[in-house]
Amino acid sequence: HVQLVESGGGSVQAGGSLTLSCLVTGTFNGVSMAWFRQAPGKEREGVAAIFTRGGSTYYAASARGRYTISHDNFKNTLHLQMNSLKPEDSGIYYCSVSDTIGIASINIRDYRNWGQGTQVTVS
Repeated sequence: HVQLVESGGGSVQAGGSLTLSCLVTGTFNGVSMAWFRQAPGKEREGVAAIFTRGGSTYYAASARGRYTISHDNFKNTLHLQMNSLKPEDSGIYYCSVSDTIGIASINIRDYRNWGQGTQVTVS
């Protein structure tokens, strides 16, 4: 069983930056880790993923060039550095891990474990 605890959200002005963190604990063989965003009234969507065995990453088009996903193996923490934030980046951000896929995936069907999320508001 895996536990996920997201942190680092907040309110920022457009153009600002935030770094989100996700502490992963428990037993799992996850190799793909990802961040998802859920805006009010919208479905949860993947924004960035990392394949921890090798470090390959994948970003949604909306995140490419502005977000950077990284994983600290020693602390078992996932990070998401977000720069040049826009109002449309607002939402609740969730992290997740998957042990069923062998690539960096932002497909929500590949993930089952979720934390409580952290709110990001860009105005």
